[in-house]
Amino acid sequence: MNTTELMPQDTTRKRKKMKITSHGIFQVFNYFFLSVLALLCVAPLVHMLAVSFSSNLAAQAGEVTFWPVGFTNAAYVFLMDNAAFWRAMWISVLRIIIGGGLSIFLTVLTAYPMSRRPEVFPARKYYVWFLFFTMLFGGGLIPSFILMDTLGLIDSFWVLVIPGLVGVWNIILVLNFYRSTLPKELDEAAFIDGASHWTVLFKIYIPLSKAVIATITLFAVVGIWNDWFTGMIFMNRAEMYPMQTFLYFSLQAGGLDFLTAAQQDAMFDHLSQETLHAAQIFIGALPVMLLYPFLQKYFTKGIVLGSVKG
Repeated sequence: MNTTELMPQDTTRKRKKMKITSHGIFQVFNYFFLSVLALLCVAPLVHMLAVSFSSNLAAQAGEVTFWPVGFTNAAYVFLMDNAAFWRAMWISVLRIIIGGGLSIFLTVLTAYPMSRRPEVFPARKYYVWFLFFTMLFGGGLIPSFILMDTLGLIDSFWVLVIPGLVGVWNIILVLNFYRSTLPKELDEAAFIDGASHWTVLFKIYIPLSKAVIATITLFAVVGIWNDWFTGMIFMNRAEMYPMQTFLYFSLQAGGLDFLTAAQQDAMFDHLSQETLHAAQIFIGALPVMLLYPFLQKYFTKGIVLGSVKG
């Protein structure tokens, strides 16, 4: 009798033990897999950093892996004196400050009315479908170039800012965050107290939406910083190139071609196109790497809260 009563309990304990063991094995495998994946993502960047600090001969011979060979900082010393590189860097930073700031402001400003109920904003669905249509269909490169040329934006700083100001995907994230996360009683109480839509947006919605705003900020900054195609298409003057366009043409043409023969001979032992390109690529990626840790804690939360709810 006692044995019969203990059998179900023993079976339950065994199942719990097996479940704990299986979960532990999965955790170990999961951490191992993610660690290997992270190393694979970091390895190319570490290699570029090692090449940038290596000597000319070691870089050209392919002797550099993940540690500098013939350590030298000649590539970075050269870049510090390269006015064209820093001009391109400044254009990209200015583009992020102005273009990114305006993009986030317009995204929030567009998402707020789109998140209103149909009885409050009857034309909401027409605007939503209009924005969604632009995600599926575009005019193409030639009409875009003709439009920018007609507006007089070719070779202008604003051609780097205006075409990408409004991101529809970011608007969808923010409006779904407003609709699914923030209770409607908040703005109803504010309206009863006499608040306007501007007050509700700036005093209630924006302070409560730090996670999703941080997410779209990360999207905007990374998208603007990595964009090289806009500068290549709409800029005819090299002094107006943003950083990534400058790096593209530098990698295509060779970073030392504009130096005199005497300057190239003086730098031959320590500097080459390989080391210079590696230094440029690493510095070009550095700002995003420095920004991401500050926004990473909001990133997952913002994506989940702003995702489309079924």
